[in-house]
Amino acid sequence: MDFSAVPLPPGTFTIGKKFGFEAGHRLPGLPPGHKCSRQHGHSYEVEVVLTAHSLEEPGFVTDFGALAPFKKFLDTELDHYNLHEVLPVEPTSERLAQFLAGWFSQNLQPTIPGRLVAVLVRETGSSWARFDVEGQ
Repeated sequence: MDFSAVPLPPGTFTIGKKFGFEAGHRLPGLPPGHKCSRQHGHSYEVEVVLTAHSLEEPGFVTDFGALAPFKKFLDTELDHYNLHEVLPVEPTSERLAQFLAGWFSQNLQPTIPGRLVAVLVRETGSSWARFDVEGQ
């Protein structure tokens, strides 16, 4: 079969990369009887999603290795911390996703190709929150 005859349609390329860290938190804004108002922990999974209309050589939206500073930030600033003590927002998954999108946009986005479109935060295997970045 001649694969050179296969047309390459126009479109957008999207990649994602997952990272993990362990942390504790509590949500003091909840009623005292709510289980999440007490100190507890999660094995967080964070996924960043990037997109581009064209690829950088050799054919990447962004080299996955270029995302290493984000992993370093998670490891040094959030891993094995109480999130309610280090974050400037109440550490719900939704607000954590927004905060991480802000950090990524400020610290990593200017140095890499591709555009951050979303950050997903999972506290458990069955629940997640996603923050979609607008206007970048």
